[in-house]
Amino acid sequence: MILFPNAKINIGLSVIRKRCDGFHDIETIMYPIGLYDALEYIEETEGTIPGNITTITYSGNVSITGQEICLKVIQMLEEMFPLPSLKIHLLKKIPVGAGLGGGSSDAAFLLISLNKKYSLGLSRDQLEELAGRIGGDCPFFIRNKPCFISGKGELLRDIPIKLDGYWLFLVYPGIIISTKEAYQQVIPGEKSVTLHDLVQQPPDKWRNTIKNQFEDSVFRKYPVLAEIKDELYRMGAVYSSMSGSGSGIYGIFNSEVKIPEKFKSYFTYQECLK
Repeated sequence: MILFPNAKINIGLSVIRKRCDGFHDIETIMYPIGLYDALEYIEETEGTIPGNITTITYSGNVSITGQEICLKVIQMLEEMFPLPSLKIHLLKKIPVGAGLGGGSSDAAFLLISLNKKYSLGLSRDQLEELAGRIGGDCPFFIRNKPCFISGKGELLRDIPIKLDGYWLFLVYPGIIISTKEAYQQVIPGEKSVTLHDLVQQPPDKWRNTIKNQFEDSVFRKYPVLAEIKDELYRMGAVYSSMSGSGSGIYGIFNSEVKIPEKFKSYFTYQECLK
């Protein structure tokens, strides 16, 4: 079985409060994009016993995180259902530490596929609840369509955002930002207008109203990220933002763009949104 887990971008991100359990309540919009990993699994037939994972290998933009998060899915399901031994290989194309949710997507796609292949009978709500145990972005990828996200990431509400025909241009300079460190630097606070309402405006109105709150502290530490965002606006972006806790920076454009020379040493990705 071969799966193609996709990435996401965040449109705005506000940290509302720190919870007593140590997590934070947030508000954000997540939007799926067409940048993919490839994940393959097959049943192991020789020299193993049921429930024993013999290998989880990976290649590409190599990340031990992707391997570990897929293993969590298997271990969680094995506590509930009898599963055969599997061989899993993960080809990473989604950059690690870019705020694009690649590891979470890998886990969610694996969870959905195993539920279907082995007729586990888990509903979408159950899949989202299990995904929430694995990681904050995982429940979104169960639904995998534009959603308003709140709570600590587990509360999802479909939102009718249409970016059809706009072009996404993404720049990742290879800076890996610790999510834990990013949260430590941010100052939580209630917002007078919810992101759910702000995003109903057309994208060319978002520049002065919708913001990723992590940018304040992250840009101070990594000024190159602010420079990338400024350059995307100079190129004609109608909206630009950091995704998640970084460090991927994207711009939304009215048409396809030519990659500037200064970005050619970075990872870049471009697509017409659907």
